[in-house]
Amino acid sequence: MSDIKIKLAAGTNVGLIRTNNEDNFVASRDLTVSDWTIPQVDETIDLGQYGALLVVADGMGGANAGEVASAIAIETVQLAFTAERLEEAVKTEESTLQFMVDTVKSADLNILNRSKEDSSTQGMGTTIVLAWILNQHAYVCWCGDSRCYVFNPNLGLTRLSKDHSYVQELVDKGELTEENAHDHPYSNVITRCLGDTQNRAVPDTRIHQLRNGDIFLLCSDGLCGLCRDGEIMDVISEHKDDVNECKNELISAALNAGGYDNVTVVLGAVAMDESQEEKEDDENAATSDMGRTIPAKTRHRHTLLKVVLGLLLLLIVFGIYAYFFNQPLYDRIVAYVSTLLVRFKS
Repeated sequence: MSDIKIKLAAGTNVGLIRTNNEDNFVASRDLTVSDWTIPQVDETIDLGQYGALLVVADGMGGANAGEVASAIAIETVQLAFTAERLEEAVKTEESTLQFMVDTVKSADLNILNRSKEDSSTQGMGTTIVLAWILNQHAYVCWCGDSRCYVFNPNLGLTRLSKDHSYVQELVDKGELTEENAHDHPYSNVITRCLGDTQNRAVPDTRIHQLRNGDIFLLCSDGLCGLCRDGEIMDVISEHKDDVNECKNELISAALNAGGYDNVTVVLGAVAMDESQEEKEDDENAATSDMGRTIPAKTRHRHTLLKVVLGLLLLLIVFGIYAYFFNQPLYDRIVAYVSTLLVRFKS
């Protein structure tokens, strides 16, 4: 029996404006037996030897071409992630990530070859994002602006992927804030994808250490392009105990926000024994705040802590002065600091 349990949910919606759905997705709750069925009700299973896989692809190219590109990407992933091939892939973290990168590059080549064979699909392309939940980690690989998030009840929402987009480049250069990036008129302009005839796909990767209660969200920009991270976090937080309901509510949130794009959501909820949670190392602690949306209660406590520490620093400076030049004032400062510390602890 595995010490890690997982629940999956996934769904897609054409949206309120478009007439065809160019998104595609797939999920396997047990790669050991190539089980690609997605339960329609909450069902908890043991994480198998080769883990579970979540994938979202957002096609582009107009007519049916985008749908073809995303379908090829998904099919390539399914053909690659077979038990026979995974034995070597899971030996090390490096081999696991390399296997994911090689799979994405194979999908890119397959799309390009199809475009050469079928002139009606020329110009098609797709984004892709994968999350491989394996042992104590989630391995994330992506190309484009489809995203991977992780929500934890104690830590809030963290964006694990980083968009390959024009707007993200502006943010990286300090020319645009994350807040303004969401509403930027060129927010849908991507800089990497699968199927680009000018540039081969260059995916990025990341490793996330699992924590009890983690809920992984993979989505097309039909969700994250319409709903801000704080709104996404609120929905997951409210429906975290039922991943199917959570999936439906996330799609509804995108539709209620305009629904002008296809929206696809894949969720994977992790439960693990507390004794199996590894201690966070310095690197994990340092990177865990990247892209995180922190719950309001936690933000307020952080602000209070900063205020208290600032006040204590000011009192220390006055205390040093009073110690040498004004003993009665020094005694009052010591008494005030003691009272302040008692109140803060409570």
